[in-house]
Amino acid sequence: MRFLSRKLAGMTALLLAGAALTPCGKALADDPVLQTEESDIIKLSPVTPHRILVQDPVGHHAKDGRVYVVDADQGKLLGMVQAAYNGNVVQDPKGRAFYVGETVWSRGNRGDRADLLATYDPQTLEITNDEVLPGRALVTPKKNDLTISHDGSRVYVYDMVPTNAVHVVDTATHKVAMNVGLPGCALTYPWGNAGFTSICADGSLANVSIGADKADITHTKAFFDPEKDAVFEHSPSHSEDGKTYFISYSGLVYPATLSAHTVIDKPWSIQEAAGMKAATNADSPFTVTWRPGGWQLAALHYASGHLYVAMHQGTFWTHKVAGTEIWELDVATHKLLRRIKLPKPSSMVGVTQDASPLLFTDDEAGDFFIWDLKSGKIVHTMKHLGDDLYFTVALGE
Repeated sequence: MRFLSRKLAGMTALLLAGAALTPCGKALADDPVLQTEESDIIKLSPVTPHRILVQDPVGHHAKDGRVYVVDADQGKLLGMVQAAYNGNVVQDPKGRAFYVGETVWSRGNRGDRADLLATYDPQTLEITNDEVLPGRALVTPKKNDLTISHDGSRVYVYDMVPTNAVHVVDTATHKVAMNVGLPGCALTYPWGNAGFTSICADGSLANVSIGADKADITHTKAFFDPEKDAVFEHSPSHSEDGKTYFISYSGLVYPATLSAHTVIDKPWSIQEAAGMKAATNADSPFTVTWRPGGWQLAALHYASGHLYVAMHQGTFWTHKVAGTEIWELDVATHKLLRRIKLPKPSSMVGVTQDASPLLFTDDEAGDFFIWDLKSGKIVHTMKHLGDDLYFTVALGE
């Protein structure tokens, strides 16, 4: 038994020794020691004037809406966050956060409804607060569904249930500080740090001044005829001074200075600025001429006072037709400065607010075009950035 035990022990030692040898008798290296995987979050660089947000409601499967974070200098997608069904996005004027308003249901497409305002960290794209709202307008995304005060202290959420109203959210506490009822009026155009204006169905404006515990509301006289020549909801506005340029379907531009006592100046014609006849309104709807159209059809570069409008040739009721050109206009002189021909019709135009501005257009396929405004040349084309690119949000808007 002792002999057998010694023999088995010897065979075992031989097998163990052989396990570390190749068939040629060479020793094998020990297996590498794998490092333990560690979770980490990559931080993006600080927000710059050329880092923009792009809204994509994904119309063919709208519950999958999203917001893209794009480095426009490189034409590079940096990240993406969900914007659920008909979501909206707005950015803090200093880039400290951005906010997404969205609606979800507990069972996917049914069940308990939750209207939310998510606050995102712009470096990590993590949600830092997820506030439940009293409601929000579940409508096709528009910039003025969700807006922010000039100092970033208040977010304005447009709602339609049970009546037209605006929820004022304090961004420090993330709580709804006030609900402002606005029957017959819609959307928000912020001015200053404690006020906004809404468009009303009769062609007038409602001006809301927010106090410590209540809101005071004033109304302008009607300045446009909603039946004959309505204004686009997507007309560009500047929250710092309230300068807003309401553009009508026919191409009239109504300069306004929004405040508790809004002043609306005499309109001027985009077509006349280009040396053409002013376009006809609904009284003569079949006249073909150059007209504004698209979705986010206009953008304003605040410092220069240059207005960029997507234009196409068509009859009066073609206000949703994508633009084939971008017209650059001076809002002070009412003159056309330049016509930029587009490679593909675009339903949107966006612009950055710095001294070397970039311009943004899209096409039906979801391609995203980044232009250098000084040269009027395309510097980047992002192929199929998304399905339905609606608008851009740049720092300082």
